[in-house]
Amino acid sequence: MSKMIEISGLNKNYSGKKVIDGLDLEIDHGELFGFLGPNGAGKTTAIRILTTLTKPSSGRVLINGIDVAREPASVKSEFGIVQQHLSLNRDLTISENLQLHARLHHLSKKERNQRIADLLDYVELSDHADYLIDDVSGGMKRRAMIARALIHRPKLLFLDEPTVGLDAQTRRKVWDLIRRMNVEGTTVFLTTHYIEEAEALCQRVGVLHHGRIIAIGSPLSLREKLGMIAVEMNLNGNGTEYKYFPDRVQAAQFIEGLPGTERVVMRESNLEDVFIELTGQKVLGGVT
Repeated sequence: MSKMIEISGLNKNYSGKKVIDGLDLEIDHGELFGFLGPNGAGKTTAIRILTTLTKPSSGRVLINGIDVAREPASVKSEFGIVQQHLSLNRDLTISENLQLHARLHHLSKKERNQRIADLLDYVELSDHADYLIDDVSGGMKRRAMIARALIHRPKLLFLDEPTVGLDAQTRRKVWDLIRRMNVEGTTVFLTTHYIEEAEALCQRVGVLHHGRIIAIGSPLSLREKLGMIAVEMNLNGNGTEYKYFPDRVQAAQFIEGLPGTERVVMRESNLEDVFIELTGQKVLGGVT
């Protein structure tokens, strides 16, 4: 059985600069995969190639066995995409936006009306179907974009920074929706600069840096490789140093050997520790 996504030897150059550098990646059917990377890592370029918006310089991308570069029209029926920026028509209501998208996918009137009613219920927007886009909250806009992306029942959903700009409570509602879609069989490819989002949602994450994947695995396995326990040492106003250990016993032994002049905190490591140790950078928002 083929993978949902198969990327081999993918390269993308802009004005002589290599943005994607020999990328290889496979994603299983039904997986919830997260892409992490600092600004300029190539995340959005990779998404644009996967969704037929940008042609690769070389390499091959298959989605559900279909070659993205050779059969762009055919592959579009396999996926939906929720972009980082608002892409709904602000002059239309939520329902009208979904109607327009359903027409573009050539759904019959009966099918699209039923599908829209089902999706509005699914994303909990039935009571706001006739509201103009500018008259609803950011969270509702995001859920409307997810509903629109699901109109044609895609097997794969790309989510590019799906909760950017949302408050913590609304973000968690969107997380619940993403989990529900995945449990019901949709493969999800997520890019995010919220580390806790990737840690909470993703079965595997890939860390992209300078166009290459420098680490891949479950959040837990990546933490285990770094060390499950972190020790933070405040160096008397000269910054903070971090050390990582397999367990609390070894971390405590290390702390006991310190001279006692540093302020020390012992805690569990997290995916952000992994990211910073690998890249030397914090994750920042923005288009990359």
